[in-house]
Amino acid sequence: MIRTAILTLSDKGSRGEREDKSGEVIRTMLQQINSSIVAYEIIPDEKDLIIKKLREFSGIADLIVTTGGTGVSPRDVTPEATRAVIEKELPGFGEAMRMEGLKHTPRAMGSRAVAGIYQQTLIINLPGSPKGVEENLSVVLPVIPHTIGLIKGKVSDCAKDREPHVHK
Repeated sequence: MIRTAILTLSDKGSRGEREDKSGEVIRTMLQQINSSIVAYEIIPDEKDLIIKKLREFSGIADLIVTTGGTGVSPRDVTPEATRAVIEKELPGFGEAMRMEGLKHTPRAMGSRAVAGIYQQTLIINLPGSPKGVEENLSVVLPVIPHTIGLIKGKVSDCAKDREPHVHK
């Protein structure tokens, strides 16, 4: 079971002015990898508050998924807050998500989403739109359990997964 925290970054959502449809998409999709939601919160786009929540949630979660604040508007500070917390960045996650997003819209070039590790927690930034969440999460979802296993020291032989299959 992967203990997961969902953190939605939205000024309007935190004031109850917008329904968090992106958080629901995350919750639904994470069922595919045997995830249990241990924390869920909607907070405003405030860098210090995001940093505080990422650190707090890392104490109870194997995975933190954020949604929102990855664009280029003045209030979009999720990547900066995430980088202030993580100890190791995993650029392949962001690169893969942007590549997938570009299949659907050229606006994906403006995404600044990052992923990384803080202590033994994987943190992944997703866009704020439900469609963007679905597209981005679908591409990284298959590698999340393996990555968490590596972070936790539970995977000892990565090469085993990559050995060629012998067909008889």
